[in-house]
This record gives sequence, C-alpha cells and structure tokens, in this order.
Amino acid sequence: MKSSVSMRRCICIVGFVLAACVISSRAQLSESFYSNTCPQIFPVVQGMVDQFVAADRSIAGGFLRLQFHDCFVRGCEASVLLRSPIRAAEMDAPPNAGSLRGVDEIDRVKAALEQVCPGVVSCADIITLVTRDAVAAVGGPSWQVLFGRRDGLVSSAIEANLNLATPADPFPVLVQRFGRLGLSVQDLVVLSGAHTFGRSHCIRVMGRLYNFLGLPGLTDPTMDPTFAGTLKIMCPSNQPQGTNVVPLDSTSDTFDTAYFSDLLANRGLFGSDSTLVSNPTSLAIINEAVLQPEAFFRNFSASMVRMGSIGVLTGSAGEVRLNCGRRNQG
Repeated sequence: MKSSVSMRRCICIVGFVLAACVISSRAQLSESFYSNTCPQIFPVVQGMVDQFVAADRSIAGGFLRLQFHDCFVRGCEASVLLRSPIRAAEMDAPPNAGSLRGVDEIDRVKAALEQVCPGVVSCADIITLVTRDAVAAVGGPSWQVLFGRRDGLVSSAIEANLNLATPADPFPVLVQRFGRLGLSVQDLVVLSGAHTFGRSHCIRVMGRLYNFLGLPGLTDPTMDPTFAGTLKIMCPSNQPQGTNVVPLDSTSDTFDTAYFSDLLANRGLFGSDSTLVSNPTSLAIINEAVLQPEAFFRNFSASMVRMGSIGVLTGSAGEVRLNCGRRNQG
C-alpha cells in the first residue's frame, strides 16, 4: 500500500514538473519577438499560406499534423524537418515516413524569409505560425502565436517511434502520452479535434477493418456497420499497402465539430479516435464540443498555445537553421 501511494506521489510530482516546464517555456516566448528583427514575417507567411490553401485546402491538415509530430518528439524545435542521409531522422520513422505533408511548403517559407531576414526566423517558429494561419484560412479558429523558439540539433527515428501516438492507442495510453508533456485530458480530446480536417492513407485503418486484434477477417465491432462498409469500399483488402486515402471525418474539408458528432455515432476513423468515448471525462468534453462549437474553437486555440510551448529551446540553446532540412554545421 505504501509503495502504491509513493508511486502516485511520484507520478503527481513528475506531472507537476512537466506542467511547470511548459509554463516556464511559454514565459520565455514573446508575441513581439520579431518586431524589430523581422517585421516582414507576418505578410510573407500569410501571403504564402494563402497560396498553399488556395491550391489545396487539405494542406492545413498537413501543417497541423506536422506541428503535432514535431512537438511530441523533443518539443517544438523543428527536429521533424531534419533530413538524414541514412534515413534515421524523425521523418523516416514509420509514423512519418511517406505521410508527412507540409515539409516542402515550410522549406519554401523559410527560403522566402531568408531573403528578407537572413538568419533570423527559426524553422520552429515558422511551423507554428504557418499552422495557425492555415487553420484560420480554412475556417478554423485563430490563436496567439508566441515566438522565440530555436531549432533543435538532433532528430531520431527511434524517439519518434517511442513518443508519437498510433492510430490504435487506447485511452489510457493516450492520456499517458499527453500527460508526460504536461497536457491534460481536455487537451487530448480538444487537440484530437484536429481530425475534423484532412485525410489519411487507408493503411492506418486497415487493421480495424480486416484484422482487428490480429484476427484475420474481423472488423472492429465498435464501428458503426454502415460506416465500416463504406470504408471497406474505399479501402479494399487487396489494395497494395492501403495507398488510397479516406476522410478523417464526414466534413473533411471544413474545420468544424463534425468529428465529435461522428465519435458519438461510432464513426471515428481510428481506434485512437473511437476510444475517446470510452471515458466519462472525455465523453463530457466531446458532448460539450457538439453542443457548443464556439467553446470547442476557444478550447482548441488554448490547447494549441499550450502544445506550441512544449520543450521549446530559447536563448542560446539550439540554433536558427539557415536551411530547415539540415543543421548549420554538418
């Protein structure tokens, strides 16, 4: 009994420290960080984001996923953009390989800013600002972006495998993944609402459709049967590597609360989506989002600010990369 109590105390202490680190990191960032050194950042980024969205609205979902996958590994320091000649970087890990979108667009924004403010704006700050502007451009909320992040020096495929959520993660695992970064169950559910926009490759849902729990031919019984049948048409079992794409929710080109309505109807695409209705606390947050869309928008904005402060490098830590794909030295 004593050991159990001690363990809970340790967990609480670790959670408190992580949350404190997030708050401390946020305090080191500033909305006016580039006011003197690169005031052009806002029109340059906004103009390019408008072009990207006009060409393909779904790129907003790509930017969101890119920021998530960056911040959940080593913090928000653009390590997800580093390339490795031996394919050992974060972008080479199975959760990212072949599916990260927005990398080339971030490189283009960086090149444009290097023309007007050479060596000033970090790739980490670019990811954060581009994501905010892209979400707002497709009808989603906007939020305050704080600046001053510097870019990391290390990118590891192994760390990405260990830290990124998978489409099959159950609720307790998701809570653990978010909690160790100082994010709450509210953040978990609200940020999962990013799946209101965009698409996924079929490979990430094939297990639920044809091999649930490793049993050939079994479909996840928690899925709405009509929904499962539609997915099977879009993702046939004989499809090589599940290369087709499917919408993340029923209104995948619109940033709204349809994702949460879909969850309540057992039409979540991933197991990690559907599992959110399995807990009373998360279920209450889902119901609030459905009944009060404006509250979801506010909460999503607040959670994006918190996520954007995870593990940031400031001051003399890291560097400001001249090219987002490689370190300045080596």
